[in-house]
Formats: sequence, structure tokens, C-alpha cells
Amino acid sequence: MTRIRRATRSDAAAIGRVHVETWQAAYAGLLPDAMLAGMSDVRQSALWAQALADPAEVRGVFVADDEEAGVVGFGSCGLVRDPPEGLDGTETRVGEVYLLYVEPDFQNQGLGRRLLDAMFRQLRADGFDTAVLWMLAENPTRFFYEGLGGVLVGQRTDTFAGIDVDELAYAWRDLDAPLVRRRLAPDDETSP
Repeated sequence: MTRIRRATRSDAAAIGRVHVETWQAAYAGLLPDAMLAGMSDVRQSALWAQALADPAEVRGVFVADDEEAGVVGFGSCGLVRDPPEGLDGTETRVGEVYLLYVEPDFQNQGLGRRLLDAMFRQLRADGFDTAVLWMLAENPTRFFYEGLGGVLVGQRTDTFAGIDVDELAYAWRDLDAPLVRRRLAPDDETSP
């Protein structure tokens, strides 16, 4: 069984490992090979340890914790950093899903949806009425977000390791009911 729970500082090494593994799997052919090969579990773990030591940061970080495999996915959210131009102005407070990754062997089991749901509930509890998520335009995961009600609201070009890549922004304007809700497992600790 895999439960969704709020991350703790002791999860930093596992999150760092998942971060590197999922980037290398998801972005092969989309981002420079040298950049992906140069990613380090140790560096990512150190960055996550620092982030998770901050009470304001840890509030928006969740993990998918499998009872046998340990942490197999994670997500983080908070205040929007770069609002897309396609928001219609009715949004009063905009939050952002910064990251959402699940190890390939654990995909298609509903963990991404459950992590996204936990982050949306946290954003709502923090007073946000809209959530946005930026992603690489060529990433087929966009269909996952579209299937969960994400609406395309923007695009931009960003630079990774010296190359320009196109990104898309998806938005959800009703954080109380953005996903097809399913009953959460009784041991999920995602209440804000």
C-alpha cells in the first residue's frame, strides 16, 4: 500500500533520489543529455534537506510513501512564481504546483492524482483559489493534466543548460473540486 503524506526532513535523501531518477527518465531527449547525466542524488538531497528544514516550505511538500519501496513520488506547491498571461483576472490568489514526479515503476496507479489532490487541498487551505503548473510543452504528461481538468492558460520559452525549451501553463480555477474525486485511503495524512 502506498500512502500520501506530508514530507519531513528525513525524506530529503529519498526525494533527492526520486527527483534525479524521474528527471532522467522523463526528460531524456527533451533536455540536454549532459545536464541530465550530471544530476546528483547527493546535491538534490542536500537541496531538499535545506528546503524541508524551513517550516514554510515543508507545508507544501508531499510524498507517496510505499510500505515496501519507501518514497516513490513527491510533489511541492506554494505561491505562484510566474503567473501565466492567460489567467482571466477573476483569480484573486494564485498558487502553483512546482513539482510532481512519480517513479516510472509506480506510475498509472493513481499516485500522481493523489499527490496533486493533496497539493490542491493544501493550496486551498492556504487561501489560494487557483493553481497553475508549468511543464515542458513536449512532455506527454500534459495529457495527464488535461485529463484532470487542467486548462491551458499560457506558454513561454525558458532556458535549460543553454538551450531554449517551450513550456505550457495549465490552470485549475476551482481547487475544491478540480479532480475526479476518489475516496482517500484511511491512512493518507494529507489534511492541511
